[in-house]
Amino acid sequence: MNDALRETLSPLHNESFGTLSGLQPAQMAALLDLAQLVKNHPQDFGNRLKGKVLGLIFEKHSTRTRVSFEVGIRQLGGDAIFLSGNDIQLGRGEPIEDTAKVLSRYVQGIVLRTFGQGRFDTMAKSASVPVINALTDRFHPCQILADLQTIREHRGPLQGQIMTWVGDGNNVAHSLMFGCALTGMHFRGAIPLGYKCDPEVVQRAKSIAEDTGGSIRLGEDPAALAEGAHVIVTDVFTSMGQEDEAKARLEAFHGYQVNPALMERADPGAVFLHCLPAHRGEEVTAEVIDGPQSVVWDEAENRLHAQKALLLALMGAV
Repeated sequence: MNDALRETLSPLHNESFGTLSGLQPAQMAALLDLAQLVKNHPQDFGNRLKGKVLGLIFEKHSTRTRVSFEVGIRQLGGDAIFLSGNDIQLGRGEPIEDTAKVLSRYVQGIVLRTFGQGRFDTMAKSASVPVINALTDRFHPCQILADLQTIREHRGPLQGQIMTWVGDGNNVAHSLMFGCALTGMHFRGAIPLGYKCDPEVVQRAKSIAEDTGGSIRLGEDPAALAEGAHVIVTDVFTSMGQEDEAKARLEAFHGYQVNPALMERADPGAVFLHCLPAHRGEEVTAEVIDGPQSVVWDEAENRLHAQKALLLALMGAV
């Protein structure tokens, strides 16, 4: 571990992690460097978080996020306690502020997967230990750390790479915009009317991109925006909590499927990403997600390594 990496990440010690926009470009690069070190040399980090306990509060279902955090903290020498919304007093009306203050006396970090961003912000403000956003309706920052790590592994330096997002202007799209802006990538979003990204998020991402050489471009034509792209990304058309909108969404997103024809418009060396779970035949065809350009399994694995790097930084164990 070099001193420059440690110095760059030191300001994150004991800070909460709610959105990528709170990072500096150098901190983003350092987190990705650390994630790669953790992945390539796991034996060097096995006891860094010995004695540390991570509390996981999940009010939404999860596979990758829960397992990667639980395995990650244990591989770093610590432990995890899983707390579903139904198992703790938070699910029976205890104020989130009180839960945050109590848990801060027991654990050294909290991972929260919830609905509104306000719930995360309240817990982060009330806790005296780092709180990590494991997904809200507005942002999904941990996923993007893994996405960027995966792109670097398969395509090299991120600066100047073109990413095309096809689908909903959702929490993943918001966080991808920040991730691209911080790393000097060019984000293109093909998003139908009525499902656009939050204008405040778009403006913030554009502001960051001005300083890094990146760019943000939004439109409604997947074919045009996929032209020459180095990365194609999508997500389910109907996310958790939107089940009542499923029929309307399928109609609205007609023509936004990532299929072989769309991939042919991208750069020949383009890779395909999806945060999973995927609905083959809806947002992506089996030929693409199970094809040679898909790196979704590496992407899923990298949730583990990227989040281990994040835990090390937030808990001051770099």
